[in-house]
Amino acid sequence: MKLDRIDIKILYELQKNGRITNVELAELVNLSPSPCLMRVKKLQSEGYIDGYSAQINIGKLGQTLTVFTEITLKNHRQIDFARFLAAIDKVDQVIECHLVSGGYDYLLKFVTAGIGEYQTIMERLTDMDVGIDKYFSFVVLKSPIVKAHMPLTSLFRV
Repeated sequence: MKLDRIDIKILYELQKNGRITNVELAELVNLSPSPCLMRVKKLQSEGYIDGYSAQINIGKLGQTLTVFTEITLKNHRQIDFARFLAAIDKVDQVIECHLVSGGYDYLLKFVTAGIGEYQTIMERLTDMDVGIDKYFSFVVLKSPIVKAHMPLTSLFRV
């Protein structure tokens, strides 16, 4: 499926507000409701839309700690990466994991109940011998800007 500027605009608006009505969405993308709904269904069936979810204000639920962690593996064979990822995938507190270039291998984002929970997780991971050589932790003090949407309209100008 080749996307056009209207498809990109639909995706952009849906990621900002997944609960928008079809009529409101159609108006924002300058379509009538029926063709807009057909495009949304096509985007869903083609896998451009993975699903819909609620954005939770975690701060309203209580204290949390966000930590970015740089991880360097001991070895760099495919099996080493796979073993590490299999272990990390089971840690619910890891909400992002990125393989990066540069001075370390992975950048992880943890959200935990506190520093004690984070340290327990890291000790468990190092004790499990999943290939971690070293890690550096960066505790988030404040997040003044967090965007839940991607800049689709500027990334994919069609």
